[in-house]
Amino acid sequence: MQDEQTIPTFSEREQVAPIADMPVSYIDEQLEKMSLDEKIGQLIIVGMKGKTYDDELDRLIRHYHVGGIIVLGKNVSTPTGIVQLLNEAKVANKDYSIPLFLSVDEEGGRVSRLPAGMKKLPAAASIGQKEDVALAYKSGVYLAELLHAFGYNTNYAPVLDVNSNPKNPVIGDRSYSSNPQIVTQHALSVRKGMVDNGVISIVKHFPGHGDTHIDSHKSLPVIDKNIDELIATELVPFQQAIAQEVDGIMIAHILFPALDVTNPSSLSKKVITDFLREELGYEGVVVTDDLTMGAITNAYTVPEAGLQAFIAGSDLLLIAGDYANQVKTIETLKDAVFTGTISEERIDESVRRILELKHRYNLADDIVGQIDVNALNKQAKEALR
Repeated sequence: MQDEQTIPTFSEREQVAPIADMPVSYIDEQLEKMSLDEKIGQLIIVGMKGKTYDDELDRLIRHYHVGGIIVLGKNVSTPTGIVQLLNEAKVANKDYSIPLFLSVDEEGGRVSRLPAGMKKLPAAASIGQKEDVALAYKSGVYLAELLHAFGYNTNYAPVLDVNSNPKNPVIGDRSYSSNPQIVTQHALSVRKGMVDNGVISIVKHFPGHGDTHIDSHKSLPVIDKNIDELIATELVPFQQAIAQEVDGIMIAHILFPALDVTNPSSLSKKVITDFLREELGYEGVVVTDDLTMGAITNAYTVPEAGLQAFIAGSDLLLIAGDYANQVKTIETLKDAVFTGTISEERIDESVRRILELKHRYNLADDIVGQIDVNALNKQAKEALR
């Protein structure tokens, strides 16, 4: 975005002023100029079908002005192919005043979206076992350099889940430890390495995915702990993350009866608004986990879930596919404004957070050149030795 004001980078902001003290006049002016359609588009992060830029993604960017895109494993081709995909998305959005979130899940270990031949981070558990926060920070720095090279600006990492259930099929070594203090120290060091080098970090999966025995990609897990147990383990890293004013938190698709006996956390006003925002004091951006996961689609349509997640307090709705669901969710949100189910003021509240985050990191749809795989692999060895 273009503006004469100089907005501090994240590392500068930590030393200069908290989020609440940032200049807001530019954001207010931009929000005032946006149509309802544009505002709703900014609430959506979309995935795509294949490994190349296509007409559906082009329409989502040019016509619906979606807030960003996510590259998943099915979209990964070659280093050149990923760069080209992201560059084409930027070209499509270049004439629009609001840049895209260009996002990915790059945790390291078994959750990596790197092409073959590129060195990825070890699993989080390997980093946590070293109990070396300086190494964890360097891991975050490497992630930032790596993602910038492709043209990304947002990473759904690190994982703040505590690996408290050995039978957990989805977290396991994605967690830094079974000790919440080790998770906190190492995950937030990785996160700081990224944000100090200009990559937005969305930490996950609130309120905690570490004590499940069901994969939420397939069905809805239940964590039947009381609030004291959650505070003692699952919530420890998230409370510290909130104290450090993290920019984004991803919400898990899990039922926590202690917080809401009816709704999964990602669709729960009690979890997102009442607990995360009001009780824990979180003021940043809230992102849903992918709304096409089985934990959601076994009981809801994607548009229904998107509307409920937004009403619950989420700002960004992550919809990996398909195109029909992405468009229908946008239309459902718009209809909800017209019927009075949600107010345009509520839309503005989330869009303002989104614009502030994009502006804070000076996001821009700048084209990047070809990636130097050998140089990045060499840098990885030096950073992670």
